[in-house]
Amino acid sequence: MAETMPTMSKILKQSSECIKDSQNQVCGELVSQIEILQLVAFDQNKFKCQSSLLGLQSELIETYFFKNSFNEKISLMVPYVIKNC
Repeated sequence: MAETMPTMSKILKQSSECIKDSQNQVCGELVSQIEILQLVAFDQNKFKCQSSLLGLQSELIETYFFKNSFNEKISLMVPYVIKNC
């Protein structure tokens, strides 16, 4: 079964939710979905988009694995993904 391409709007919505609530089960899967989008951006030579997606992915990993480190966390990368992708 082929993997479906995640939509950017879905990724952004889920990313914002995960950064606010890292307990969400979707958060771990979201890191892999963003990886797919990074590869697509690379193939299209959209390096600003790819870099923005990498930053968003890093925020998600940080939030997911270091959940207790932050009380109020907002995404710094979502606006850059919107702008560059």
